[in-house]
Amino acid sequence: MKDGPDIARIASLIGDPGRANMLAALMSGKALTAGELASEAGVTMQTASGHLTRLEEGGLIARERQGRHHYFRLADTDVAGVLEALMGLAAAKGQLRTRTGPRDPELRRARVCYNHLAGEVGVMLYDGLRARGVLTGEGDGITLSEAGRAEMTALGVELNQMSRSPECKSCLDWSARRSHLAGRLGRGILDFTFAQGWAVRPTGTRIVRFTGIGEGAFRKAFQV
Repeated sequence: MKDGPDIARIASLIGDPGRANMLAALMSGKALTAGELASEAGVTMQTASGHLTRLEEGGLIARERQGRHHYFRLADTDVAGVLEALMGLAAAKGQLRTRTGPRDPELRRARVCYNHLAGEVGVMLYDGLRARGVLTGEGDGITLSEAGRAEMTALGVELNQMSRSPECKSCLDWSARRSHLAGRLGRGILDFTFAQGWAVRPTGTRIVRFTGIGEGAFRKAFQV
């Protein structure tokens, strides 16, 4: 195809192993330094700088400056959604990393996907909200019902009205290979969960670790 979107360029940016590792690290939702990303990619600082320049020029990451320090994050939720979908495709086709460990079951159970809840608990939440009519519609057309909006307001879940992200959005979960909830509602629920002390996020990981009491409170609050 000689015109239209250039998927080859985007694919080549993501396809390099070093850049892919950097992007995967940024799925934590945190802004990281070039040094931190170089460590994630297993490359030198000079090589990392070249990778980051290409990713920034390609619109996949954004740079934040604080004084002399530069931090990098994913450009937006669309990039995060594509990465999560590619992770799901890779898992479905058997393209898995050889490194495994005790974190793997926890990542599958509950983790951060950019800024919202993913894993088995995230899918459970999404299915429960849909079953109760809190969410209506299908696929990218899901919306928060009026009854659902009243319920979230009563709970104290806040939606960032300043964000340009959609209010509700489905995101394909790489481990469960089913949808979980993204968008401003997904972010609001995750922030609310942390604020209530129901779960914690161990330093340096994407794991969301619920306490025994916290998971029960989470299930009760969202009726899942």
